[in-house]
Amino acid sequence: MDKKIAIASDHAGRELKDDLIDYLKELGAQVVDMGVNSNVSVDYPDYGSPLADRVSSGEIDKGVLICGTGIGMSILANKFKGVRAALVSDVYSARMSREHNDANVLVIGGRIVGKGLAREILKTWLTTKFEGGRHQRRLDKITEVENRTVKKD
Repeated sequence: MDKKIAIASDHAGRELKDDLIDYLKELGAQVVDMGVNSNVSVDYPDYGSPLADRVSSGEIDKGVLICGTGIGMSILANKFKGVRAALVSDVYSARMSREHNDANVLVIGGRIVGKGLAREILKTWLTTKFEGGRHQRRLDKITEVENRTVKKD
């Protein structure tokens, strides 16, 4: 695997993040570690935003975000144009998030998913291809929603 993958977490996801970095390197990925690198409590938007911004700009193709439940990071990441963040806690959802939704950010709950399962989820997510077809039509509709401007009265 010669993909460049960014990964970031808050304090609750740091241990899992570090394990997944090791796993990504075993798979041959280029890893961009965007923190956090301690167990000191931090605010997840401070780490999730820079990663989502890099995916949104196209600088990074795919990213992985981890916080305690994954909920906060997924809400945050999906605020960025072009980011399709999927909160995943099982292998089937990992596959579907790629096949049907072309998710470009994988979000995992560090307090929800164990290391072994997280590795399976990540590998499945990285190796699953987007199916396109009717799914592309649906993504195009999401892009239309993203591009709408709010009219002021």
